[in-house]
Amino acid sequence: MIRTRFAPSPTGFLHVGGARTALFSWAYARRHAGSFILRVEDTDLARSTPQAVQAILDGMNWLGLDYDEGPFYQTQRMSRYRVVIEQMLAAGSAYRCYMGAEELDQLRETQRAQGLKPRYDGRWRPEPDKVLPTPPAAVPAVVRFRNPAAGVVAWDDLVKGRIEIANSELDDLVIARADGSPTYNFCVVVDDWDMGITHVIRGDDHVNNTPRQINILRALGAQVPLYAHLSMILGDDGQKLSKRHGAVSVMQYDEAGYLPAAVCNYLARLGWSHGDDEVFSMQQFCQWFDLDHITPSAAQFNSEKLNWLNAHYLRRTDTARLLALVGPRLAARGVTVTAEPSLAAIIELHRERVTNLNELADVAEVFYRDLQPKAELLAKHLSSETLPMLREFAAGLAGISWEAAAIGALIKQCVARHGLKMPRLAMPLRVLLTGLEQTPSVDALIAVFPRSVVIERLARAERVAVSPGSPV
Repeated sequence: MIRTRFAPSPTGFLHVGGARTALFSWAYARRHAGSFILRVEDTDLARSTPQAVQAILDGMNWLGLDYDEGPFYQTQRMSRYRVVIEQMLAAGSAYRCYMGAEELDQLRETQRAQGLKPRYDGRWRPEPDKVLPTPPAAVPAVVRFRNPAAGVVAWDDLVKGRIEIANSELDDLVIARADGSPTYNFCVVVDDWDMGITHVIRGDDHVNNTPRQINILRALGAQVPLYAHLSMILGDDGQKLSKRHGAVSVMQYDEAGYLPAAVCNYLARLGWSHGDDEVFSMQQFCQWFDLDHITPSAAQFNSEKLNWLNAHYLRRTDTARLLALVGPRLAARGVTVTAEPSLAAIIELHRERVTNLNELADVAEVFYRDLQPKAELLAKHLSSETLPMLREFAAGLAGISWEAAAIGALIKQCVARHGLKMPRLAMPLRVLLTGLEQTPSVDALIAVFPRSVVIERLARAERVAVSPGSPV
């Protein structure tokens, strides 16, 4: 059975790169009817926080990436790691090293001065006929993995192809610190082994860890999983997207008004393709997803494309669902949604014109709050020429059927009688009703408002003195 995992470190939020890794790992397991495991690698006690763990869980839940097992926490598996370390010490695949931190730093400084690669020199590594120094009483030992001294470690990366690293390039990795706590690379190996992970799909910043992890797995007699290292993601500016540069929390996309389906669809296309398909459901994605069509080159984030995709999903999302998403956004602004005007009608009127839920909330807000138009807009669109036409239109509203067709007919009658063009009435109406210049068709806009609200807002034009060429 295919078994994949997503193993974030809870030292910050779940960002775009991590979310894509989780999505690909999830989809590969779903494609092959396998299992997707969530593992929280929280051994960095100084930087891991409960808030970061919750941010990861929230992000996974928002994206809809359900996991079959977990979440497992490395901090709850310490006894298991210690057992394996003792087994490796007994087998001779690990050894205790008494080189202190200051001594190691001095060694590396000397090596750099000589133009050498800074690395541990193996002085405490057991070898045939080698006499080891007497362990210093004041220095607590670390445990190092006895990396093979010769040959190469190689794997056929499912994204990058064949990769080979000479073992002579790898020094003996510390797998347990002086305080007994296991290190990252060691914990990952034991976890992948115990959890039966068959495919490790992760970012290519882990490529350098892979040869060390493979060697440890082989020393344990464990099955080595297949590896697929995903290329980096570049930001809109072409720089590497990271927690320190441009990457934001997945939940910030929620706050910004994006739909999870749109974000997942967009992330799926960051470095993977299925022909020319750009828009697809997660069900389709799981049916199509494979590792053969992941590009080894960097993928570039494009905010405009994400906005386009989100707008596409907004247009196709059920109105009831949009009501459930926009309502809380209005409530957070202190806006009370009343029965009239209908929020559903407002959404239907504007959904083709916005790119995110916050924009939809923006336009909905003007229907429930009497937002005063800006003076410059009044100056631009209201004049003594338009006032008589506005009076006539407002008076005519009382006697017509309250629907877009009847309102549109009244607008046409008024502009025809005054010998003016449609925008001369439509623009003042937009500004007086919403404070905006850009709206849907003005007759449909007016029809969504209650009749009394429209008449009241149009009356404000009468409260301003009129002189030719000046604002009302």
